Amino acid sequence: MNNTPTTSPVGLLSGKVAFVTGAGRGIGAAAARLFAREGARVLLTARTEAQLKAVAEEIRADGGTADHVRCDLADPDSVRAAVDRAVELYGRLDVAFNNGATGQDPGPLDELPEAEFDRILAVNLKGPWLAMSAEIAAIRATAGRGAIVNNSSIGSLMANPWLPAYGAAKRGLNSLTASAAATYGPEGIRVNAVAPGTTLTEMMEDWEARSPGIIAQSAAQTPLGRAAAPEEIAEAAAWLLSDRASFVTGTVLRVDGGMRA
Repeated sequence: MNNTPTTSPVGLLSGKVAFVTGAGRGIGAAAARLFAREGARVLLTARTEAQLKAVAEEIRADGGTADHVRCDLADPDSVRAAVDRAVELYGRLDVAFNNGATGQDPGPLDELPEAEFDRILAVNLKGPWLAMSAEIAAIRATAGRGAIVNNSSIGSLMANPWLPAYGAAKRGLNSLTASAAATYGPEGIRVNAVAPGTTLTEMMEDWEARSPGIIAQSAAQTPLGRAAAPEEIAEAAAWLLSDRASFVTGTVLRVDGGMRA
């Protein structure tokens, strides 16, 4: 007779409260589902209420704990209120995945309208800065220690002639990530980023519609020969947020199928 005690597997994020931006679709929705399966209580945020509600209901139907709040990354008050809501609901904040972003119409930088440049930087660079500021305050006030992951892009690590403002914003986000890691590491708050390669999200599908063949072209430049599923990026973020990555901070982790190898 086997008297070995049996134990339930412990999830990567068991006992943690997670905050996810851009959680209504794509990588953010995949991350919210995964974080809940890995044991976290999750607050989903994005601009589109209907998408958020659908993902949160799906998580709860699967046995997870999730709620949602509408949030516009270009609105400082909205960002702070969303982070505060996580603490109101769950009593603390442990980890955050700053995934929310906006794309740009592909084209050279001299053809990009100034207002469009400002919008891209407001959402993709200022938005994560606002979110990190609020998240760090919430982690300090509740959990005391924690982790943040920002969603960057492989395009931040190379020339990006067709998405110049997007690439510039994401490269700036890499710098913010490193600066935050150095600043808050002594307090036990880790800050990292993931840099996805070509990923089959709605944003990528929109680019494919404007530039037919771009997904196949990107896959041809990727040693693994394909695009990523959103879930594959979410897995990397989950690990970085977990205690299993306890000595990792200030890194931009390429999740690109070897594109930049």
